[in-house]
Amino acid sequence: MKIAFVTDIEGRWGKLVEFCDQNPWVSLSEDRLELRDGATLVFGGDTIDRGPHARRLLGALVDVKERHPSRVILLAGNRDINKLRLPRELAGHPRAGAPDGTRAEVLRWTYARTMGAGEAWASRVAELGGDAGEDDVVDSFLADLEPDGLLWRYLALGQLAWRTDETLFVHGAVTEKNLGFVPGMRTPSSVDGWVHELNQFYRRGLERFRDHPLGDGHQSLVEYQNPLPGTRANAGSVVYARSADALGNPILPSAPVRERLLAEAITRVVVGHTPAGNSPAVVRDLRFELIVADNSYSGLERGSKVFLEGTRTRTHGWCQVGKVPQEVTCDVTLGDGSRVGSRDSDGRLVKGHLEDGRHLLFRFLPGFVAEETVEGGGVG
Repeated sequence: MKIAFVTDIEGRWGKLVEFCDQNPWVSLSEDRLELRDGATLVFGGDTIDRGPHARRLLGALVDVKERHPSRVILLAGNRDINKLRLPRELAGHPRAGAPDGTRAEVLRWTYARTMGAGEAWASRVAELGGDAGEDDVVDSFLADLEPDGLLWRYLALGQLAWRTDETLFVHGAVTEKNLGFVPGMRTPSSVDGWVHELNQFYRRGLERFRDHPLGDGHQSLVEYQNPLPGTRANAGSVVYARSADALGNPILPSAPVRERLLAEAITRVVVGHTPAGNSPAVVRDLRFELIVADNSYSGLERGSKVFLEGTRTRTHGWCQVGKVPQEVTCDVTLGDGSRVGSRDSDGRLVKGHLEDGRHLLFRFLPGFVAEETVEGGGVG
């Protein structure tokens, strides 16, 4: 199967344009996505919040999914699911600490303080044309969750996890705490059973929201995708867990997780959610690999590409070493002995190759400062 993967575009149309540029399997004609015969598109979630093209992006993804239901997979990210909070909270049940003010004041506070989306309000104003009144902006966010709203249609077409052959896709990460765990359910006996039940849990939450958007019947789904209080993650959730160390550097799932997945012939996990610099990060050993492709908080606002075909992985992204951004690529097959996906003695991840063949090395330093180094000299 030929799979093209992109994730965490978050309302920035240019990232989708770059993903499709010179893409052998997915193209973009105006606002219409097209798939080559035999190709599958997986979007890893987080469609909205940080750019002025949320509805345009949602429209393109919903359209291509409806035209190719079996060849387009839409994962629901935390930035997508958490909007299910809005109808109830704006109808008089806001989070603790919210201002006692207008709907617009509550919504701006909610985005900035509880959703990590301080840019969402200004992005929507820009999307509506710049002269929209405050009530118009609030109403537009709520309209997105109506039965014909684009965000609702995206969520209704989406899922939390997808497994095909040797690859498992989730938005956040697979951990010892979330593998096999489904809220309110007994532990399924197989990974495929877990994926099925997890997606059923998601569907039930959406149905409860659809039937009573001002109620709290969908609260278990909302809580599932939340970070734990006072933290940046939730290891019990495939939506909000992170495959990273304390500094944010991507790391393989734990040995028990890898062994359980390998026992069911899963050798690769593909995620977004956790920033990985200006290009996708591939982390691997001889039997297993993790791909982290969220570059939403990179220094370069450039799109990235991931292509999967059997055990072959190809990625394309960028780096900022020197004055001019440079392309970074990798083309590896599991067990091939390539250094890409390993770490050097200083803990720097070997990310890929520049055009001149040198390796790009990457790590996060304290304070989530991204360091890019070209092997043999040069730091960005």
